Amino acid sequence: MLEYHIKNCKGPCIGQQSHEEYMKNIGEIKNILKGDTQIVSDLLMEEMQALATDMKFEEAQKIKEKYDLIENYRSKSEVVNSIIHNVDVFSIEMEENSAYINYLHITNGCINQAFTFEYKKRLNETKEELLQLGIIEMRERYKSTSREIIVPFELDMEMNNVSFTVPQRGEKKHLLDLSVMNVKQYKVDRLKQAEKLNPEQRSVRLMKEIQEQLHMKKLPNHIECFDNSNIQGSDAVAACVVFKKAKPSKKDYRKYIIKTVTGPDDYASMKEVVRRRYSRAIEEGSPLPDLIITDGGKGQMEVVREVIEDELQLDIPIAGLAKDRKHRTSELLYGFPPLTIGVKQSTPLFHLLENIQNEVHRFAITFHRDKRSKSQVASALDNIKGVGEKRKTALLKTFKSVSRLKQASLEEIAAVVGEAAAKNIKENLTE
Repeated sequence: MLEYHIKNCKGPCIGQQSHEEYMKNIGEIKNILKGDTQIVSDLLMEEMQALATDMKFEEAQKIKEKYDLIENYRSKSEVVNSIIHNVDVFSIEMEENSAYINYLHITNGCINQAFTFEYKKRLNETKEELLQLGIIEMRERYKSTSREIIVPFELDMEMNNVSFTVPQRGEKKHLLDLSVMNVKQYKVDRLKQAEKLNPEQRSVRLMKEIQEQLHMKKLPNHIECFDNSNIQGSDAVAACVVFKKAKPSKKDYRKYIIKTVTGPDDYASMKEVVRRRYSRAIEEGSPLPDLIITDGGKGQMEVVREVIEDELQLDIPIAGLAKDRKHRTSELLYGFPPLTIGVKQSTPLFHLLENIQNEVHRFAITFHRDKRSKSQVASALDNIKGVGEKRKTALLKTFKSVSRLKQASLEEIAAVVGEAAAKNIKENLTE
């Protein structure tokens, strides 16, 4: 009764609405749910005009409000021209063990049914075979009588009184693009959901992306990346960071002091470090990486290849990570001669590669600064009376750099090396 009094119900249960009018409303609702809004809109227009002709303007205004609501709904839900009617649209996305299929049903230019589902592959079904199965299942489930089916590629499939269309442009291509967008988003959502339940799946997906992008024979479970660091050739060092299952394995990181190269020669330094690392790995029988990445471009890749392939006779894929002028990760290089592999920014794969590059750069720079500070402290302490190797080591460990040692008080230095040596240090460093 309350719904009747507040105008939310016509009151059929208390005899305030005839059975004929009630069934008419039900029919209109069914048409709207089917997507046949044009039929309802036309009926409302006829009713409104008839009431206006009979001078029943208040009733006509109420019908006009309904008409406007339907038209507003139709304008928002209509995605193509209303002449495209009773058409099915299908698209498919594949991964190793699953296929994702999207189904749209178009009525008067509007999408009035949309459903995406996942097929678990049982055998080695092709994309075409799985899409055919999906078409049969969806049309049966939704009782579709469409005589046209829009698909992304040609199918070896025949159905009575049904034609298949592979659109290249126009509004039907727009419908296919919508279906593809739906199925891709569904795939991403399912993968994210699975990764939340099993975080390792994300690592596997990233490694598969690298494998596919670089056409590698095996999954890159073990990646090693190298970088050099020197300032005008002084205290030249190099670093190697290790990623296992797409995550940093810090216990396997290694630092290298360049021993055989004089001056700022990055190529020669890279050769020395790669040679030392993998010669030792061969001698000790240590695991070799599935992929080697250099923090640099084509030149660095080539010197690594000369050591890995020509000298050590190893078959390990080699890639290069280059940065732009703003020192941001910009491109992935692979192959000989190297080609640029497109990796979209903001994707998880791009962030992994960026993380690898930033990590090796950070590790190399930190090591270089530490070594340079130590050499500066050591040289500053040379020839100071009472300061031998043991006291140098103790001072290095405590103060880390010359500037900190100069800023330290006599008491702080004396606590490390004794008062007599501390006085000599303060006198020499303040001259």
